[in-house]
Amino acid sequence: MTDHGRQDFERFTGPNSAGAEEGASAHAISQDNARLPIGVVLEISGSGSQIALDLQRLNDCMKDADPSIALAGQVGSQIKIRVGDAWLLANVRDQRKDRRSDGGIIAHIDFLGEGGEEKLTGRINGFKRGVTRYPIPGAMIYPATTRDLEQIYASDGRASITIGKVFPTKDIRAGLYIDAMLGKHFALLGSTGTGKSTSAALILHRICEAAPKGHIVMIDPHGEYSAAFRTTGQILDVSNLQMPYWLMNYEEHCEVLLSSSGNERQVDADILAKVLLAARSKSRLAQTMGKITVDSPIPYLLSDFSNILQDEMGKLDKATSSAPYMRIKQKLDEIKADPRYQFMFSGMLVGDTMVDFIGKIFRMPGHGRPISIIDVSGVPSDITSTVVAVLSRLVFDFAIWSRDEKTRPVLLVCEEAHRYVPNEKNADGSSVGKILSRIAKEGRKYGISLGLITQRPSDLAEGVLSQCGTIIAMRLNNDRDQAFVRAAMPEGARGFLDSIPALRNRECIICGEGVAIPIRVTFDNLEEHKRPASEDPSFVELWSKDGGEEELVERVVMRWRSQG
Repeated sequence: MTDHGRQDFERFTGPNSAGAEEGASAHAISQDNARLPIGVVLEISGSGSQIALDLQRLNDCMKDADPSIALAGQVGSQIKIRVGDAWLLANVRDQRKDRRSDGGIIAHIDFLGEGGEEKLTGRINGFKRGVTRYPIPGAMIYPATTRDLEQIYASDGRASITIGKVFPTKDIRAGLYIDAMLGKHFALLGSTGTGKSTSAALILHRICEAAPKGHIVMIDPHGEYSAAFRTTGQILDVSNLQMPYWLMNYEEHCEVLLSSSGNERQVDADILAKVLLAARSKSRLAQTMGKITVDSPIPYLLSDFSNILQDEMGKLDKATSSAPYMRIKQKLDEIKADPRYQFMFSGMLVGDTMVDFIGKIFRMPGHGRPISIIDVSGVPSDITSTVVAVLSRLVFDFAIWSRDEKTRPVLLVCEEAHRYVPNEKNADGSSVGKILSRIAKEGRKYGISLGLITQRPSDLAEGVLSQCGTIIAMRLNNDRDQAFVRAAMPEGARGFLDSIPALRNRECIICGEGVAIPIRVTFDNLEEHKRPASEDPSFVELWSKDGGEEELVERVVMRWRSQG
């Protein structure tokens, strides 16, 4: 602490309380620590400032029974500053030793918000985000108590869900404001093994309990979440998804049916557009509607498509190559013959089932199961991104065309989001990246909420993470990921961000619209039957047993061969 800061500090605190009677109660000690300052403001700037802390006072506070006072002044802890008859709450961002003083520490703080003072207890009440009145250099700094934090984290009456406990307190519940979190998208980030999948399941379970008539669609690339929502959700995979091929738009047809590249691809795409429009136009539904486009979700027969392609090839003169037509026809024949594609390219899916399909996917009506888990782990890898694109685009198009109706908001949750919305370095120009980026930018205008779950935020498309109003960050081990998240988070969360590499499993930092101020949270334990099937196998346990391996290999090979 600087000499000037120490003089002010000592004048305010009076004699050192180290010689107080040992028989004083823990409550009295807490009261003393809460009432006595721990430092002084040195410098003020717009979003934060520099303060000096007294090492002796911090050591006194460490012995306090109140865990919030015990952590006072440490990185990531909250402190309060008196400004007139009000309290200003701030977060400690960093610390360093004051070279000019033996017992002094210099720290930077970020302002979080302000509240009034209860006259009898001196606690904060009526807390609000933002700062209207700044302290002046020389203002005293005090530890924030658990009772202060109770007032700050108390719900303001908006609909909320509780997901765990606020660190470092023992009993303050951490809440998320549902409307604020979903209204401006959210992201859940964390390295593999930090409890990310279980935490995602916990949040979704809490949302389903709070809104049992909700409409939630989750893209599950690894088949983890089926176990978690078997009783509360609709589980859809290749065995029962029954997604009609004709729901694809022109761009998605190109991704599935065109295998060429360069100039050849453009020639193939032009032919595909012409044939696809002609096939859609042959439908009885199209004839009743008048003008349709190549993107219109009108059912058509694969046999019609194939015949029109054959007819167009027959009209060619000898100088024109038939290779583009042959490439498309060959790819279509391959898909029709491959049993793995039957969930989408079956001749049984030609009927106009669009209303039923959307009702099933979006849970309209939900029949008490507000979430649909779409397990794409069994989808052939070359069309997985196209399937996700179709489902995401259906969400967006449905929202646009239902603007005149009473809005039915839909939450689209995307696990392994970096696979579908990659950054420029990894981008392949796929339609799924375009539609998810568009939902991130425009979705909230139409009542679409986007939830992104990923362990590699630095591989996400630039700008997508910054569109998420609430960020839930678990431990991130990679430096690039940490820097990426730091850039996307608001300034007031800097002190919390520095603790991201040190978070324990099932701990997170939450900041943004969904919480009053940035908080560090320990997630609740989730019941066994509500957890996703994502636990790592125990090598020691599984490698210490044997027997039945021949039958196991036979069963696996049988499933492998009959994967359709």
